[in-house]
Amino acid sequence: MQTSPPAHLPARPVSILGSGHALPERIVTSTELDVRLNLRAGSVARISGVIQRHVASPRETAASLGALAARRALAAAGLEPQQVDLVACASGTMDQGMPSNAALLHLELGLGQSGIPALDVNASCLGFLAAVDTLSWPLSAGRYRRILLVCSDIASCGLDWQQVEVCGIFGDGAAAVVLGLGDGGPKIIASSLRTYSEGAHLCEIPGGGSRYHPRRIDVPFEPLTSFAMHGKGVFRLAAKHLPAMKDELLSQAGLTQAQIDWVIPHQASHRAMQHATRRLGFKRDKVIDIFAMHGNQVAASLPTALDIAIRDGRIQRGQRLLLIGTGAGLSLGGMILEY
Repeated sequence: MQTSPPAHLPARPVSILGSGHALPERIVTSTELDVRLNLRAGSVARISGVIQRHVASPRETAASLGALAARRALAAAGLEPQQVDLVACASGTMDQGMPSNAALLHLELGLGQSGIPALDVNASCLGFLAAVDTLSWPLSAGRYRRILLVCSDIASCGLDWQQVEVCGIFGDGAAAVVLGLGDGGPKIIASSLRTYSEGAHLCEIPGGGSRYHPRRIDVPFEPLTSFAMHGKGVFRLAAKHLPAMKDELLSQAGLTQAQIDWVIPHQASHRAMQHATRRLGFKRDKVIDIFAMHGNQVAASLPTALDIAIRDGRIQRGQRLLLIGTGAGLSLGGMILEY
């Protein structure tokens, strides 16, 4: 039987003290992909909704890119790496099977001898929301004072670049926030996480773990390392559940839809962004949309959109934000916070 959280959870006095994002140097335009794939000019942009995306070089790793975003978030918060109490990563595409990406990021930040704990929270594209929700409780309880949370993803290496519907929508990137206790203003007002594992195989990379380890299988390993997505199935399942999640969050928060200043969705796809504005009932000018210039950056998408809107002045202190999205699993998550 499905259980539900209490209708009104207590607000958590959690504040985003600083944010930052980082992008690989290389930009790949959809025009370039048209030529590479021998398609009519404008085809990739029309199919994907993406004009350009950043693609990591072999020397750029999720940890190194994440460290750049982390340093920008720390600078915005007026802190040094040594002043945080926990380093957490919520990446969907880790650098290696072991250790955690947080440990690799920890090393990149020069914290190798610090003893500051490091851990991963893995919820694929939903990683940022899942991590903020999970970590807000020990933060509120006083277990930690400041948490550095980093989402860094290099999706490009796991794509079949002959499948325009898949490769055309993704980009690489990293984003970070420093979380701390609010001073009476900033707070998490409502949150919800749900998983519908009937969609567990709709988005997946079969290889990379022990199930399809090269030493345990008798089929070619390389095809198992590519991302596979059943887009229509994902969209149907998400469309079925997201409106109810929005209503649940508003009910938890005791707010009306008109009291939400900004909606920041996971930048899943062009169709998903259109859905966020139409099916959820928000005007386009209230939705932070960076998809056309960045693509889907997995877990880094939502916090990158958040940081861009903070830095360009759209998001101001005291405003109420609705963060919402989906991830492989199939998981859905949402949060209302006062920035």
